[in-house]
Amino acid sequence: MRNTPEVSYRPRGRTARAMAIGLTAVLTGGLLAACSSSDDGGDGDQITLTVGVFGQFGYEEAGLYDEYMDLNPHIKIQQDSITENKDYIAQLLTRLSQGSGLADIQAIEVANIADMAGDLNARWVDFNEYEDVDTSHFAPWKLVQSTSADGRLIGLGTDIGPTAICYRKDHFEAAGLPTDREEVGALWAGDWSAYIETGEQFQENAPDGVSWVDSPGGVYNGVVSSYEERYYDAQGELIYEDSEAVQAAWELGVRTEESGLSTRQKQFTDEWDRAMANGDFATISCPAWMLGYIQEKAGDGSAGLWDAAPAPVPSNWGGAFVGVPEAGKNREEAVKLAAWLTAPEQQAKLFSERGSFPSSLEAQQESVVQEATHPYFEGMPMGEIFSSAAAEIPPTIIGPRDQLIQEAFADGLLQIAQQGESPEAAWNNTLSRIQNALDE
Repeated sequence: MRNTPEVSYRPRGRTARAMAIGLTAVLTGGLLAACSSSDDGGDGDQITLTVGVFGQFGYEEAGLYDEYMDLNPHIKIQQDSITENKDYIAQLLTRLSQGSGLADIQAIEVANIADMAGDLNARWVDFNEYEDVDTSHFAPWKLVQSTSADGRLIGLGTDIGPTAICYRKDHFEAAGLPTDREEVGALWAGDWSAYIETGEQFQENAPDGVSWVDSPGGVYNGVVSSYEERYYDAQGELIYEDSEAVQAAWELGVRTEESGLSTRQKQFTDEWDRAMANGDFATISCPAWMLGYIQEKAGDGSAGLWDAAPAPVPSNWGGAFVGVPEAGKNREEAVKLAAWLTAPEQQAKLFSERGSFPSSLEAQQESVVQEATHPYFEGMPMGEIFSSAAAEIPPTIIGPRDQLIQEAFADGLLQIAQQGESPEAAWNNTLSRIQNALDE
């Protein structure tokens, strides 16, 4: 759950995987000592629970912490938020290795969950060991992502990222395209190629200075996220070089640039933010969490100009988890809070107020989710749109180097867009960069 993007997260220095492998070799004496500590406080004693997150998870903004403290007067909650996951994950990995400095609850981005459930799973509490933790309401594939090979459940799912296409109605009208969301969705239903073809039609009559899409990386992420196997197969083997998902997403990203359809910006940069604020593009691949980002960056002046229609093919882009470190001092109470924050009622409330789509199947069926609308998008039925997408998204296989590989392909398309590299050269250079990073 976040309003910060998956593709912008980049661990500094050594990659998250390399750091994780190194952490398993750290002497465990300090960690074992920390793990042997009992929870602080007894019944009636005041306990302060700390929660570490990246970006805006929405728990504080939606009043969930206050609600929990009202229900549990002996609990005080303090949140520590780091803006970008690249900084957050570097700090988290360091503190996991040291067995100290950790919050009682730590958020985990989906791009990092394979590492945490892999080499580092012993550093996290196993939620399966707590009888009061109900996991039956989660989407099964979400549980699989945070379960270790030996069956330890180290993370409870917060949100997922069912994806639509957000579009500017005023730009569509100016270019002679329909603006009604059902008619818009019909333009590209079932076919990402039709989405690009619609863009080519749009560009012929587009308002001055307006491009069809924000970035070739946005097209790539939307397409590749609609496949179950992307960079790894079901056996955990790397397949990115011959992956159908990667090939399809890359080819459509290249076509986007060859047809001059994008602003040629890297997503989630200051330049990209300004392009959104200025209305420089007409469409964007739009996970549920992107709604809040658009509202923030496009600003009040664009209220009512945006709408959303179903993506050509349902996909999932993003999502997160919360876990409880074994080295924490308040594990019992932290587990209770983590389970409460991710319970169906709280997930449903968070979507209705913040746009973070639930990973809980039970929450997805609640009326507050199904009937949710978004005032910034002039009452757009976000519950209906994203629920329909969520029902059909594939159970994506996540590997330990997903983030690195995905960023590399998006950056490779930028080499075509910004530096004029040929598609063949950009592809080969991207494969070389990935291989070099994997060898580190």
